[in-house]
Amino acid sequence: MRGIEDNKIMFPRPGRTPREDTQAVMKFYKLPGNFPKEVLDEARRVSVEKFKDPGPRLDLRKKFIFTCDPATAKDFDDALSLDVDRRGNYILGVHIADVSHFVKPGGAIDREAYKRSTSVYFCDRVVPMLPEELSNGVCSLVPNEDRLAFSVFITFSRDGEMIERSFAKSIIRSKARYTYEQVMNVIAGGKSAGIDSRAVKTLQKINTLAQTLRAKRFASGALDLEVPEIEIVLDDFGEMNGLVLRSSDESHQMIEECMVAANEAVAKELWTRGIKILSRLHEKPEDEKILLLRSELRSLGVKLGNIENSKVFTQFLRKIKSHPLYSVISVMILRSMKRALYDSSSIGHYGLAKKYYAHFTSPIRRYPDLTLHRQLASFISGANAKVPPAKLSRWAKHASEAEERAAEAERALTEIKKYRLLESELAGRVTVEYDAVIVKCMPYGCFVDIPSIAVSGLVHVSVLSRRFVKFNAHDSSLSAPGERSWKIGDKLKVKVVNVDFRQRRIDFMPVIMSKRRR
Repeated sequence: MRGIEDNKIMFPRPGRTPREDTQAVMKFYKLPGNFPKEVLDEARRVSVEKFKDPGPRLDLRKKFIFTCDPATAKDFDDALSLDVDRRGNYILGVHIADVSHFVKPGGAIDREAYKRSTSVYFCDRVVPMLPEELSNGVCSLVPNEDRLAFSVFITFSRDGEMIERSFAKSIIRSKARYTYEQVMNVIAGGKSAGIDSRAVKTLQKINTLAQTLRAKRFASGALDLEVPEIEIVLDDFGEMNGLVLRSSDESHQMIEECMVAANEAVAKELWTRGIKILSRLHEKPEDEKILLLRSELRSLGVKLGNIENSKVFTQFLRKIKSHPLYSVISVMILRSMKRALYDSSSIGHYGLAKKYYAHFTSPIRRYPDLTLHRQLASFISGANAKVPPAKLSRWAKHASEAEERAAEAERALTEIKKYRLLESELAGRVTVEYDAVIVKCMPYGCFVDIPSIAVSGLVHVSVLSRRFVKFNAHDSSLSAPGERSWKIGDKLKVKVVNVDFRQRRIDFMPVIMSKRRR
């Protein structure tokens, strides 16, 4: 895609002020701004008319159904329930906002949603796929309000084997809106403010099921690569004043496993019935990438093993979690992986170890999910659920490109905010010492990662030592004869010495070397 390819040699410039950075990034990536009037008018109309005419639905309003999201979430597109049958099997209910009821193919909202294809999540705002009347209004599964949903029911044995699956258009009334923190408190200690004993038991049972499904996935060869989610904190002026690293605890894993199960169930149901869909395809890494990864890991004294066998690879990932350089190793592995995308002709997810997989659980923010809702609705009603192959192929290409553009834009704004932070340190002559890890050595210097702010940069050979620094090709290291050497995995303290927005480059120097030069 032209815009993405161009970013290999050029980057969006920051705004004139920090508050204008997001707008600058949006302009660079040609992201849409406000919704056209006809889209807003249609959203207001269908929000009222369509809600009054829900059609025949399974009434689940008396069932204990709840949502679990970040504390700052404004739209809720998924909810959960759990029952236990007479045989002791779990019946997991995953209830997804029925966006397809309000957004009809070919309408103004649908055309705009297809154009956008995905919501874009910046650190200071969201560029939504759907108008607020839908995303934060009638489609949001807020508590104590009737909402239209598309429900997936999956019966699991106690050991996590899928026994049955069924699907229904439904009407629900969420009984509670929980945060991840509340659910984690229940999982960890069985108590949390505002959650009654009945809800506690349900949450604990769902978590037990989720952890069983998770263990089963990893036993099948799913990749266990936990990379903390990075959240930029901005002040009132749009400047970065903090960074939060959020790890995936059991509350997040619980929701993730339930969504993965629903996505798999829908994909398997349609694909095995001969109905082609927009699958979420993730292929195994290319041989060249694996060779490079082996070489990088060897420099750390780590042996990769047989990656062709996904179960062996999974065991390797589990074993290296205790390695002191796990964060560096996990980044190396992620860089070797192929990017997941949408596909109309192939199916299968290498990373999740799923033969059938598609996106169904987020129709508020992803157009492929909306298309899958429509196909599933047609299927269960007995209508023709098949989409012409050429149209599916066009959808897949468009959705993949839009997703990549959104990811690039989100990363670009995050980088700009971090670069502004480091630039302010230089301008204010403030010396901040960062703990860095060498991740790559080249003849001209070594690249380092700074985990505390999730930034990478270069330490040039000229600031490593006063002596001649030699590059050693056999182990990709640098050395100053009679002084010391630098290799992948080495830790050092650095300070920023140059920030180049245009080339998107940051230069650091070792703090010890800096003191010697005074």
